Amino acid sequence: MQPFVFNTVPQLICRPGSALDLAESCQRLGIRQPLLVTDPGLMAIGLVQPVQAALEAAGVPVVLYDQVREDPPEATVEAAAALGRAAAVDGVIALGGGSSMDVAKVVAALLAGSQPLQALYGVDQISGGRLPLILVPTTAGTGSEVTPVAVITTGETTKAGVSSAVLLPDVALLDADLTLGLPPRVTAMTGVDAMVHAIEAYTSKLKKNPVSDNLAREALRLLATHIRTAVSDGGNREARAAMLLGACFAGQAFANAPVAAVHALAYPLGGRYHVPHGLSNSLVLPAVLAYNMPAAEALYAELAEIVVPNTTGSVSTRAAALVEALQQLIADVGLPATLAEAGVPAADLPMLAADAMQQQRLLVNNPREVSEADALAIYRAAHGVSA
Repeated sequence: MQPFVFNTVPQLICRPGSALDLAESCQRLGIRQPLLVTDPGLMAIGLVQPVQAALEAAGVPVVLYDQVREDPPEATVEAAAALGRAAAVDGVIALGGGSSMDVAKVVAALLAGSQPLQALYGVDQISGGRLPLILVPTTAGTGSEVTPVAVITTGETTKAGVSSAVLLPDVALLDADLTLGLPPRVTAMTGVDAMVHAIEAYTSKLKKNPVSDNLAREALRLLATHIRTAVSDGGNREARAAMLLGACFAGQAFANAPVAAVHALAYPLGGRYHVPHGLSNSLVLPAVLAYNMPAAEALYAELAEIVVPNTTGSVSTRAAALVEALQQLIADVGLPATLAEAGVPAADLPMLAADAMQQQRLLVNNPREVSEADALAIYRAAHGVSA
């Protein structure tokens, strides 16, 4: 066994209704006036207001920033930080999906230090600390509540990551009640996203370790078992709780054994066409798994035992069964099967392959080396273009 380091959050709270008890965590962390970061959609459906009211009823007045949108640009981060700075907040809470949590992480660092946003991009570039930070996911997908990474949109088609253990929150709070009634399509996309996190962590080339392996396997079991029910019956609390915990476990796994080619090839789809991140991963997943088969076949066969419990036969047969099962799952939850179905022009595939080569921080983790020509071949397979 090779040496490894495993980092995660100091406290994980997993309890339905726990978002209404956020004041307890605030008081323990010494937060007297937090910045609450969320998005207009959650405000519109009334998900935020009860949480805000519970905080204020407990004597924790909230400064609300509710303008986060998907793929948040730098302007959103700067606006949230400016609001927090003007109000002299002493902590940050995120209530929302990955975008709100990513914004909150970076804002917590900006408000505690003197570095400009641009200085934070990259790995371990945060020189100071951060304000106390609590992350509360409302989707079961990104795992951002337990990862040390935030992704910010820096241009029309470009994104940059801030990666630092400083961004791990003090508390990750999982309240399945916040995910009840999540639309089927969102449930499907975020659920597959979490499954990709587990699969890529389990096969990560450089930092795969026994702790991340166990988390990835249990995450995949929870997600594969419950995703169809969560999609078809949005009010099923048991399925929702399992999906939320599965996404969290997958986040803990890939925070320590990083993701690879699926994400590297998915990012250009989000940047170029604003395809939601979970759907981008879903669209390229089967083709990347097929490409990786020569290097990861044995590991895929092990995961097949989780996704296809009754699978038998050789390593090759079981590994192939995993890919087939995931393709069927993607169809069952109503997601498009090919890039063509998602509206990606075949003529753009060489451009996407060139874009994917910019994601070397992810590609180095892939079990099989990926050249630009390989990336193009994967995109062609994912598009349905004949060889």
